[in-house]
Amino acid sequence: MNMTISLRHQHLDQMQPWSDRQHLLECLSATPEAPDVMTFTFRSDKDNWFRYLPGQFVTLELPTAPEPVMRTYTLSSTPSRPFSVAVTVKAQKDSIGTRWMFENLKPGMRIKAFGPLGDFSHIRHPGEKYLFVSAGSGITPMMAMTRYMADTGPLSDITFVNCSRSPADIIFRSELEYLARFMPNLDLGFIVEGCGRTDLWSGLKGRIDKAKIGLLAPDFMERTIFCCGPEVFMDAVRSMLEAHGFDMARYHQESFQPAQAATPLAEVSDDASMDAATSIRFTMAGRDVACAPGQTILQAARGAGVRIGAACESGLCGTCRVMKLSGEVEMNHNGGILDDEIDEGYILACCSRPKTDVQIEA
Repeated sequence: MNMTISLRHQHLDQMQPWSDRQHLLECLSATPEAPDVMTFTFRSDKDNWFRYLPGQFVTLELPTAPEPVMRTYTLSSTPSRPFSVAVTVKAQKDSIGTRWMFENLKPGMRIKAFGPLGDFSHIRHPGEKYLFVSAGSGITPMMAMTRYMADTGPLSDITFVNCSRSPADIIFRSELEYLARFMPNLDLGFIVEGCGRTDLWSGLKGRIDKAKIGLLAPDFMERTIFCCGPEVFMDAVRSMLEAHGFDMARYHQESFQPAQAATPLAEVSDDASMDAATSIRFTMAGRDVACAPGQTILQAARGAGVRIGAACESGLCGTCRVMKLSGEVEMNHNGGILDDEIDEGYILACCSRPKTDVQIEA
């Protein structure tokens, strides 16, 4: 393996960036991080490097069954080390996609991925100093940004607060303590809900509140804050900051909720609606489909049995990106597609509604 790597070595400026339209991800390793938490590291299936911002996410197409599932994960890796990417995932008791990864995804396997995308990055929201607040696996975008700053600006001023169930559940604890040795302005604060009788723990316990934030980051009112974790956790942090008069223009949060169920089809039964329907030509499937007013292209595709991969279905993850060959659509997305992709003719099927007859490459 080492001989193979040496023979195919290329410098970064000799390589093209990875593209989700042309390349797959090849699993390099699976590394346990904490109970029910694993880091999966990938390289391109070709000789490519990865262009993304620290804190962005990818959507993985996981072959759990004949019909694959889509799961969106934040990249825990840093773009300052561009030859590979990594996701760090926690398997919940009833998870499907993540459990499949734990049990089946091995080095050498290749999977389809979409992205990277997302706006949750200090590159997009810079500040003089930062407060990173996370809970559980919400630590992953904070880790990506901290690793990036360690490589590119080790004097960056970061207060890093993470909340976990127990000391054993703190993800990346050893690496963060190592980084703090040579990042003089990196302050760490861990809060655990509780610990066992054998745990050696002298840190804070309980749930996050204003007193603990004030203790760990006395100057939090002056910082740019990034928050990631369960919705109830982020609600608590946001409410605390608002009550304290924090300038919420410097507050940014990321959600990592489970994928939503498929959006039900809109009602299209009445004659008036069908009279106003537009036509969608799915060129690869060879299907012509009537699309009622209000229906998205994704809904019309599903109704006709045309497969378009989708995950968040809110215009955020970019998984349902397809090429529009002709016609006009109304697209209201949430950042899941880039301006240059729109200029090329791509749209997001989940949030695009035809204004005229259209042809879609699907």
